[in-house]
Amino acid sequence: MKEKEEERLKNLKKYEEELRKKGFKYICGIDEAGRGPLAGPVVVASVIMPENSMIEGVNDSKKVSEKKREKLYDLILDEAISYGIGIVGQDEIDEINILNATKKGLTMSLQELTQKPDLIIVDALSKINTLGIPYESIIKGDAKCYSISAASIIAKVTRDRIMREWDKIYPQYGFATHKGYGTSSHIKAIIENGPCPIHRKTFIKHFI
Repeated sequence: MKEKEEERLKNLKKYEEELRKKGFKYICGIDEAGRGPLAGPVVVASVIMPENSMIEGVNDSKKVSEKKREKLYDLILDEAISYGIGIVGQDEIDEINILNATKKGLTMSLQELTQKPDLIIVDALSKINTLGIPYESIIKGDAKCYSISAASIIAKVTRDRIMREWDKIYPQYGFATHKGYGTSSHIKAIIENGPCPIHRKTFIKHFI
């Protein structure tokens, strides 16, 4: 591993190192993908990584290419002590709003874990149901904490794969390309074709 990358990863792990010094062993990072798109689900991932994990390239998923994320996804899942994924669909997002849907997905992802965490670190969410497990909310946590970065990659890859599958069913919208985000081509497709069943009605009312 190149020295520069090793140094970056060490910095990314500093926050968790301090937590381990306080006696927390199983630290669970949590992040989501899909709060902003006009279509598809929100996906929340929880992951507990081993203390010595140093996977080259782990970073906030937004800073990693799609091809690299796919490779990292496999490496992270291979190394993880435990992980869980919560998926909340567009109908429920419309019903309970995106913030509550994200919080629900978080709790769902925790229920999937086979190892109970000592502490949860989460990117910028508060007032969440962590099943009684203590948590810390960290602003821009996906760029500051190794475990949250790993969770961000799991969530993003999971959601992208879901959107690529939807693209096969509704090819006229271009979901494989923009993953449901509000790009000009996506908005144009909504105006031309009308919405499809995976569009979030509360997100697209300005376009229809």
